[in-house]
Amino acid sequence: MGSVTNGPKRLFSDWRISVLTLLALWAVIYMTGLSRPPLLDDVDSVHAEAAREMAQRNDWVTIHTDGIRYLEKAPLMYWTVAASYKVFGVSQWSTRLPLMLGVLALVLATYVLGRHVYGEMGGLYGGVGLVTSLGLYVYTRFLIPEALVALWLTLGYYFFLRALEEERPSRFLCWGFAATCALNVLTKGLIGLIFPGAAIGLALLLTANLRQLFKMRIVSSLLVFLAIAAPWHILAAARNPAQGQAPGFLWLYFINEHLMRFLGKRVPPGFDTVPLGIFWGLTLAWLFPWAAFLPQALRNGLAKWHELRQPGIKTDRRNVANLLFFLWALVIIGFFSFSTRQEYYTIPALPALALLVGGWLARESHSSADELHRRAGRISSTVLFVFGVLAFVAGMIFLFISQRPAPGADLADLLKKNPEEYNLSLGHVLDLTPQALGAFRGPLLGVSLGLLLGTGLNWIFRRRGRPFAGNVALAAMMIVLLACVHFSFITFSPILSSYNLAQAIRKQYRPRDVIVIDGEYHEASTLNFYTGVQVHVFHEPSGNLWFGAKFPDAPHIFESPETLAALWNGPGRVFLWTDQENPKELKGLRSFPLARSGGKSVFTNQSLSE
Repeated sequence: MGSVTNGPKRLFSDWRISVLTLLALWAVIYMTGLSRPPLLDDVDSVHAEAAREMAQRNDWVTIHTDGIRYLEKAPLMYWTVAASYKVFGVSQWSTRLPLMLGVLALVLATYVLGRHVYGEMGGLYGGVGLVTSLGLYVYTRFLIPEALVALWLTLGYYFFLRALEEERPSRFLCWGFAATCALNVLTKGLIGLIFPGAAIGLALLLTANLRQLFKMRIVSSLLVFLAIAAPWHILAAARNPAQGQAPGFLWLYFINEHLMRFLGKRVPPGFDTVPLGIFWGLTLAWLFPWAAFLPQALRNGLAKWHELRQPGIKTDRRNVANLLFFLWALVIIGFFSFSTRQEYYTIPALPALALLVGGWLARESHSSADELHRRAGRISSTVLFVFGVLAFVAGMIFLFISQRPAPGADLADLLKKNPEEYNLSLGHVLDLTPQALGAFRGPLLGVSLGLLLGTGLNWIFRRRGRPFAGNVALAAMMIVLLACVHFSFITFSPILSSYNLAQAIRKQYRPRDVIVIDGEYHEASTLNFYTGVQVHVFHEPSGNLWFGAKFPDAPHIFESPETLAALWNGPGRVFLWTDQENPKELKGLRSFPLARSGGKSVFTNQSLSE
């Protein structure tokens, strides 16, 4: 058995094999779906449109969306997408490419950090656990910066742990840590400082090693941080001062978007808050299936952390790292437990959890692993297998009761709408009905069989003392599951995107035509992105455009019932997007249907033959 266990260790003793493995997994999972489905309404196309206008205007300081200042967000993600547009042109794949490259960098950074702490196999398992995890995949299907936040945190903790091992840390390590904090501030705001500062501060406090802070070349590191993070903030404040009713960048960005959002008093109100129990539970779900090994990884990793406080005991790299990784995740989860929160806010904690699990899996796979580790692995594999069997049974029941929709049927007609849940990122999942599941029979069968076979093979291999083979089975299972998620996402995309309607408008659009969204801008923001035309909004200013609309130079895109009626009865052609079958705004007005998709329609005020 020892030779069997040592086989993987010999195979992956070369770091190049590990890197190629991670590259292959990333390419298969993330790059194959780069062009599909189309961008979604809301944050996906809102952020893509902001990047498109940034590239179009050549304004890399003040972000705009639909011609209105969009001052709430840090710029780094928009810079990367705008740069992609400059090089490759505007497309779906060029929109997603920077984020996918960020995922690759995150996976490799996790591997490097894990390799430094746990050795080659620990780094590999950490990277594999992250690249095949459910949460990282789901929340890189649309354009949000959480994966980039995780990247800068991972690199920052790597620099810090390396610096902790040196009597006098080098400039490279200290300045590298400062640079990652600055890049994180440019990615997501002040949490780029709060998260690493809190985790590292707690780690040093718990190990009675606060003096380490004074070794980090504080003055020069601060200058590096400011040189990277300060220029954009200074320029944004200078170019967007308070004007009229607009409060200006400094108040809007630092007070409203940071302090008031944390306190749940942001103006205007943002997303609903996920219930705390669900928020914690989903954090484990995002690490599926590797979260099954997290209890023993935490127990084993933190068993000796108290020894770090005792003088005269040589500092153990793994013990220090285990404590830091635990605090890394705890700070993020704890921070949002006392604030407004969405399901994906804990994604930056996933590398920490994947590293803890990776370190434990490497120890379990080693030929010298004791029976306690092997037994814990078998228990976790049994739990996974039971879950796989239950999921398979449930999947078969859903397959049995589902019916294939009629050819050409609109999926939206088979769903049960729950608009009160749509402020949650996964709110539309609650719309699914047994009738709607007929459109997902293929992915549902794939997920059911994949879970049964993957968890079953993992259970068999671990019972035979072959944990490495069990882990391979779980990774292969996740490739199948994530592919099914991707195909389901494509099927569901007409509900979440107005792409088909944008294409219908593009075919008929003429210069000086007007496109109007009957609702809030984000509900049909794909119209703006795919047509490249500034859209009007039949709604009072709201959401992330609320403050931008208060600036004196804001374009007049918000329509009232009177101005919409005047446009509709005027000589120009108007396209009206709506999610209502019989919009009351058109009652008594002459209108012509243009297209319908995903429960949404476009009407025009002129016959297409006119």
